[in-house]
Amino acid sequence: MPHERFQFTGVGGHQLAAALDTPDGPIKAYALFAHCFTCGKDVLAAKRIAVALAAKGIATLRFDFTGLGSSDGDFANSTFSSNVADLVRAADHLRETRKAPAILIGHSLGGAAILAAAGQIAEAKAVVTIAAPSDPVHVTHFFRDRIEDIRAQGEGEVSLAAGRSASSANSSTTSPSRI
Repeated sequence: MPHERFQFTGVGGHQLAAALDTPDGPIKAYALFAHCFTCGKDVLAAKRIAVALAAKGIATLRFDFTGLGSSDGDFANSTFSSNVADLVRAADHLRETRKAPAILIGHSLGGAAILAAAGQIAEAKAVVTIAAPSDPVHVTHFFRDRIEDIRAQGEGEVSLAAGRSASSANSSTTSPSRI
């Protein structure tokens, strides 16, 4: 399976590291894959999905969100909205250099981001989520006791999973804008 690594510019101006896995034969369609929160394009599940899709003639673009993996930028300054915008930018990059993605795939919070981006990618014919929330608000239960501090200070450190923490900033609602 041919594999190409490259970078494209995200909405924040950062270079985002990408991998495009293509089939050995003709390409039937392009897919865009969004990884889980704090994961990266090279997480084993993403690689396995790309390999399986390539075997079916589907090329898959996967990339590291800002500040993760080999991408530039500071993860602490990324937001759910910036991740969604970077997914749209990734689709734009595919459209400009090859063909727009017909299939959008997201895992976990990447699935929520794919759902949010889908309406901005007109060529998408299928959207697939894997263990994804329909809305990122579901994670607020992890830090409900810190929401007032986040509102007052504009950010705070929260624990989202065992052994992982992240900086969180908030807009005027209980929905985090940076997770």
